[in-house]
Amino acid sequence: MQEFDYDVAVVGGGSGGYAAARTAANAGPRTVVIEGGKEIGGLCILRGCMPTKALLYAAEVKHLAEHPDVWGIHSRDVTFDFAKVKARKDALIKEFADHRERQLRDGTFKFIRAQAHFTDKHSLTLSTGENLTAKNFVISTGSVVAPCPHPFLTDLGCFTSDDALALTRLPKSLIILGGGLIAVESAQFFARFDVKVTVIQRSPRILHEFDTDATDVLEKVLRREGIELFTNTKLTGGARKNGLKTISFLHDAREVHIEAEEVLFALGRVPNTASLGLDKAGVTMDNCRIVTNAEMQTSAKHIYAAGDCTSLHEIVHLAVMQGETAAHNIANPHLPRRMDDRLFTSVVFTEPQLATVGLTEKQALEHNIPYLAASYLFADHGKSMIMEARDGFVKLLADPTSGEIIGGCCLGPVGGELIHEIVAAMHKRMTVRELATMPHYHPTLAEIWTYPAEELADRIQPVR
Repeated sequence: MQEFDYDVAVVGGGSGGYAAARTAANAGPRTVVIEGGKEIGGLCILRGCMPTKALLYAAEVKHLAEHPDVWGIHSRDVTFDFAKVKARKDALIKEFADHRERQLRDGTFKFIRAQAHFTDKHSLTLSTGENLTAKNFVISTGSVVAPCPHPFLTDLGCFTSDDALALTRLPKSLIILGGGLIAVESAQFFARFDVKVTVIQRSPRILHEFDTDATDVLEKVLRREGIELFTNTKLTGGARKNGLKTISFLHDAREVHIEAEEVLFALGRVPNTASLGLDKAGVTMDNCRIVTNAEMQTSAKHIYAAGDCTSLHEIVHLAVMQGETAAHNIANPHLPRRMDDRLFTSVVFTEPQLATVGLTEKQALEHNIPYLAASYLFADHGKSMIMEARDGFVKLLADPTSGEIIGGCCLGPVGGELIHEIVAAMHKRMTVRELATMPHYHPTLAEIWTYPAEELADRIQPVR
């Protein structure tokens, strides 16, 4: 019987990798984590969730301070010190990253700082010159910024979402290429810090994976805040002139030229797998994405994967769940767990926030899934009217026969928090009637969910 240096080797020390290593080590297997990034912490802590939301919250505070008149409050001209905004973000990220490093180095498992490369199905060569073997592996190497699809963008000198977090000064004007989550969050952040922002999106609308009733409202909000949006476009070129950068594109059958001080390339990220040598380990890939089953197992039965390197969705809580599932299945092969996409949740941290769980109407229609839907506007809800947070709505989708809640959408104040009521309801497979009769304190934002629940409960007659 072959002897291995470790029972489990985890490649990648971000949120998914740490979750896998902690779960595996606590179950007993000898575990090692290999992390080759320049910094310790993973995407969420270093360049994703935490720094971007720290900046977005600062922008929201500034925006509220600039618009107090509706409450009868008058303030002097609001100014800001971007160096202090960045310093606060950097201090928070250091605190989070230091905590993650302490977790990785606390002795629960072996921690090695190195790049790793498979040489065969059970062996890794490290950039330190060492070699190690393991019986099982979890790959959790995250993602990197997608490469520019056009040479003229490289020549133009765009900066990426990673670069944006390191800016020490704000440009006066900015073109953002893309209309996904990174693009729209960045657009509102920069615009609220007095940057003239133009967004150029290839698809007919921003955030095209979401329902159009939500994205139409969000587009109106962004335009109201001075952001120029061009959708349904095709890039044709880029140039530098008089210290500015120009992007050319087709829009409504005519060529448009927009110039700005800087251009932000916000067309997404790709799995960070190029240097792993996964072909030598027998792992099937879909382009650069690792293919897994619902148990997070790859085509090589002893190798699992978790997080952005395998998922179509770059969401940290999903990476954590995948890492825990992979490690559990390695330690307990006769009691396997499977990932359940039924409760898939997504949040866009614009203001208003856009959050969904379960099915969207778009998905239900695409897959011919029967449903009933009902919505309720924040503009007609007491607590949100008090807050002057009138944009958006909540929406519930229910099974037309049983009344079970199968999807929820919230575009509105603290939507990322409010959606968790529907996550909890769907987790327990509640019906709209049960949600409608559940007590809600008044006046709160959360009670808005009872209105679409009541409407659907009236439309769905109980089976006698």
